[in-house]
Amino acid sequence: MVKIFQLIMLAALLSACTASQPSLATITPTEMKSTEVMDLSSEEFTTTPAPSPTVKPPVPHFSHVAVIVFENKEFSTVIGSRKMPNFNRLAEKYSLLTQHYAIRHPSLPNYIAMIGGDTFGIDHTCVDCFIDAPSLPDLIEFAGLTWKTYQEHMPAPCHKQDTLRYFQKHNPFIYFDNIRLDQERCDRSVVPLEELDADLANNALPNFIFITPDICNDAHDCGLEVADAWLHDWVNKLQANPEFAEDGLIILTWDEGQGDHTCCELTTGGGRIATILISPLAKNGFKDDTPYTHYSLLRTISEAWGLPLLAHAGDEETNLITAPWK
Repeated sequence: MVKIFQLIMLAALLSACTASQPSLATITPTEMKSTEVMDLSSEEFTTTPAPSPTVKPPVPHFSHVAVIVFENKEFSTVIGSRKMPNFNRLAEKYSLLTQHYAIRHPSLPNYIAMIGGDTFGIDHTCVDCFIDAPSLPDLIEFAGLTWKTYQEHMPAPCHKQDTLRYFQKHNPFIYFDNIRLDQERCDRSVVPLEELDADLANNALPNFIFITPDICNDAHDCGLEVADAWLHDWVNKLQANPEFAEDGLIILTWDEGQGDHTCCELTTGGGRIATILISPLAKNGFKDDTPYTHYSLLRTISEAWGLPLLAHAGDEETNLITAPWK
């Protein structure tokens, strides 16, 4: 574990000597085990030259990124729905990805893919299918950035059991050994949603925020109108934060759709979902019809912060999100 992160840091330091931005490295699926040592000279570990300081980067350097994930609704169920006036208002005002696809069914593999770049063979709901591999939080920390996941109705930090309204399957962070088995780290960064109010009030927001509504507010067990009212309040709170108002990004998305639609050479289909990019750096009233998957979201966040690309985030078929930025 120590060796793999030493190599990641070495790659970043080496690139810093030749460019003002760290170069991107691709960590392929065969290199995902955290106990293995990556060979930086191998063909599987590739680098892409950083852009010249005079060239506009393909993705802005956001100060903060917040991802909010809702449950199990197809694009056509959400967009144009009278039950979601707030969601649709945001879709019209900011940038809407009209061809974004989930990885597969059911929910859990999609959550895992969002921060791990792979489903790691998980194709069902499980509570003990733990993963010994790097994830986005590892890369964020080693880049000197911070992160937290805010889980609604989680009884306590790093809670490891389901409750009536909190479900582990909607919390991908708890599945990664590097987080779950590090109690201090887990307690610090896997927290109840209530802590977000305190962090907003204290100007203590982490750079990366992942918000999971409870089983009702995410539209899984309750109606779209319930999820829409919930998102209205939390999006307003984030947009009122001065850092988000200046150069932050809020991503509203869904874990999966209700169909089997797919793209980008995936062999599984998780449905077409509605994803909105809310940012002062995103185009207003813009619709992007480029084919994307959850791996594209991971790739785009990594590109924004100069992080290595995890597994399928580095695939040629995984499109980087570039069109919506001003």
